[in-house]
Amino acid sequence: MPAPDQPARPAIPPPAPVSPPVAARPPSTARRLLAPLATLAGVAAAFTYVGLVDPNETGHYPVCPLYALTGLLCFGCGGLRSAHAVAHGDWLTALGDNALATVGYPLFAVLWVVWLVRARKGLPVALTLRPVWWWVLGGVILAFSVIRNVPFGSSLAP
Repeated sequence: MPAPDQPARPAIPPPAPVSPPVAARPPSTARRLLAPLATLAGVAAAFTYVGLVDPNETGHYPVCPLYALTGLLCFGCGGLRSAHAVAHGDWLTALGDNALATVGYPLFAVLWVVWLVRARKGLPVALTLRPVWWWVLGGVILAFSVIRNVPFGSSLAP
């Protein structure tokens, strides 16, 4: 009982009942396919543009900064010419322009199909590689970059 000189405190209402958490709905099929299909649209748009605007003609694309500053070819040099050749169905020319990129195009296509199928089925999509494989990939890119800049590897230069 409160003292006569102190006002009575209002009663604290009981806490509202807590409802159990609502299980999140899994995303719809359309939502799961959005990312792979948007990626395909972006890649298709890029290949369409490079297929229409010839990188072999000067003035359409910027020069590689590494090549402009040092005269050395990076692993990406010749990639636009390679993509242009692939867009026109000329895989041998693409291989001569940038062999690494030409090998990467079908590899990307396979990974994209895996992504699409897994997204369609609602399975998690994650590229989990052991660190050793990332080191191998970096080593291949580095070796390709070095070899195409030395005389015996000039066949890899665009």
